Amino acid sequence: MESTAVDRFEAGRGRLASLAYRLLGSAADAEDAVQDAYLRWQAADRGRIEVPEAWLTKVVTNLCLDRLRSAHARHERAAGDWLPEPLLDGDPMLGPAETFEQRESVSLAVLMVMERLSPVERAAYVLREAFAYPHAEIAEILGITESASQQHVHRARRRVAAERRGGESVDAAAARRIVEEFLAAAVSGRTERLVAMLTADATAVSDGAGLARRLLRYSTRERIAVFVRAGFKPTEAKRRFAGGTPALHIAQVNGGPAVVAVVGDRVVGTVAFTVAEGKVTALHGIASAARLGRLNAAWRRREPEAPVVAAW
Repeated sequence: MESTAVDRFEAGRGRLASLAYRLLGSAADAEDAVQDAYLRWQAADRGRIEVPEAWLTKVVTNLCLDRLRSAHARHERAAGDWLPEPLLDGDPMLGPAETFEQRESVSLAVLMVMERLSPVERAAYVLREAFAYPHAEIAEILGITESASQQHVHRARRRVAAERRGGESVDAAAARRIVEEFLAAAVSGRTERLVAMLTADATAVSDGAGLARRLLRYSTRERIAVFVRAGFKPTEAKRRFAGGTPALHIAQVNGGPAVVAVVGDRVVGTVAFTVAEGKVTALHGIASAARLGRLNAAWRRREPEAPVVAAW
């Protein structure tokens, strides 16, 4: 393929990957979708493509919809085995972050909510909220009417608003302080302090380090506090499982504060927090190695801050 065509595709690869990640919640699947789009671009009669950006957006969106509708994806996600793949802030796959809606659309909490949307609702919502596509273009991309696009976005917004854990943007420094205090209470075993730092409708979800058959879900402050204390209580069994003694860092993951557990230069787990009005509203614990590959690679490329807990 001529170099100008390759260059044109590569110039838009980052935008396409961030679109695919928002639609699929998986960096690995997003990369596959973009690569499939590249192969279609390579084989296409490009002389007949009037607006390459629009053509590629449509191809990637529909490749993602095919994946969301596949029998395997429906079974895995319906069975409750699915969590989004966390990404360290600065990862280009997180895409545009100028507006609250763009940042929110890659938060783990909202990616989880979007799982309960239909594939078309999810696509319409992402195209509108994260990429500001007009309804006429969304309709063309999805093969629906403009009125249907408006309805899909309206329903998706209503669902996200109803289940959103938190409101508008929270100051990053303030959110970090809350997470540091929460971590200190968890490590020291002060469950009563953990309860006090959780909102009344707080939720927690964990993949059980990939060992549980289903996601672990907790929905009362007391149960969450017990779960958090148990998770952060150091034991020799946990150290053996992690392959050493983890250091606990605070970092930004998917736009929000997170505790990142690291052994050497290897991330062995992360707990992402949603914070609102001075309290923790949601936690997402991810320790399955299959979900941490891209975050691990990004962690090795940066010089992290000193750990909050040096030897857990």
